[in-house]
Amino acid sequence: MSETAQALQVYPAAMLPVSNGANLGDNLSFAADLMLDDSYQLAPEAAPQRLSLHALENGHFRVADNTETGCVGATVVLDSCITLMDSQSQPIEVLLLVEVDGTGHVAQVYAMPLAPLEPKSDYRLVGIDAETAHLRFAQVACVSFTRGTRLSLATGEQRAVEELQVGDKLLTRDAGPQPIRWIGQHTVRAMGEFAPVHIAKGTLHNERDLLVSPDHRLFVYQREDRLGAGRAEVLLKARHLLNGESVTRQEGGFVDYFQILFDAHQIVFAEGIAAETLLIEARTRSALPADVAETLGGTLAGHASRAHSEFEVGQSLLNRPDAAELLLRASRGV
Repeated sequence: MSETAQALQVYPAAMLPVSNGANLGDNLSFAADLMLDDSYQLAPEAAPQRLSLHALENGHFRVADNTETGCVGATVVLDSCITLMDSQSQPIEVLLLVEVDGTGHVAQVYAMPLAPLEPKSDYRLVGIDAETAHLRFAQVACVSFTRGTRLSLATGEQRAVEELQVGDKLLTRDAGPQPIRWIGQHTVRAMGEFAPVHIAKGTLHNERDLLVSPDHRLFVYQREDRLGAGRAEVLLKARHLLNGESVTRQEGGFVDYFQILFDAHQIVFAEGIAAETLLIEARTRSALPADVAETLGGTLAGHASRAHSEFEVGQSLLNRPDAAELLLRASRGV
């Protein structure tokens, strides 16, 4: 089980009833009960709820203690990835998760949209896919650099992530020069959970603007513990630094995401900021192509435990609009 729960923003099925079609009036259900061409409407009062999950090695999940919805300890199964079409003919992917009770019966169905849904708008069901759900979920969980982000090679050269190749040696914080074992890449609409976080130049000593996936963890050294973390070295998620000014969501269009994998989980340098690389665990393993997973299977001992977990800082210590500025001053000791 993962040591840290993943918090998902979901809608319980009752918030997405069928507004037109064969199942008119029914709530959103799991794949086997769905009918193509049915339309759904998000209820006017609907608000996303936090579903906190621990990933299990069998591909399922368990509801964590700090959840806002769901029964703590219950099993949750990733059912499918459906595609809804909005009134502008734009596709929106939605992951369906099913909570089951102790007898194996469905207790609740949750919708996790990968782009925002608007209340009172009709969304027509145009696709149901049970095969790619784990891949899409893994892509949300993967830490990724965006096209154009410069990483530091062992030679000191700064090279854009899309120009890197397997075998290139990057400078890591803890293990010196290390060769890249695999590079992943996917392109998605920059909306909702897939919209990257933009960190303006200088916000955390970065040499240029930095654009990373929302859950990408950054490594910061504090000369003074301004956060109250109890340690000088901290890892924090980019999404927890959002302040509407120097750290913002960059939505719109498409974004190219790249994942960098080493034999062990590493901290590298991106635009001068220390940032983590891909950690292979229950949530992210599906992001590896089958042939790569087979080739690397059993050789990634450095991913067996959640590396650097002792440095991670939760959102509670960063729940303030000046968190980024506080960290910058803490790193300078002023």
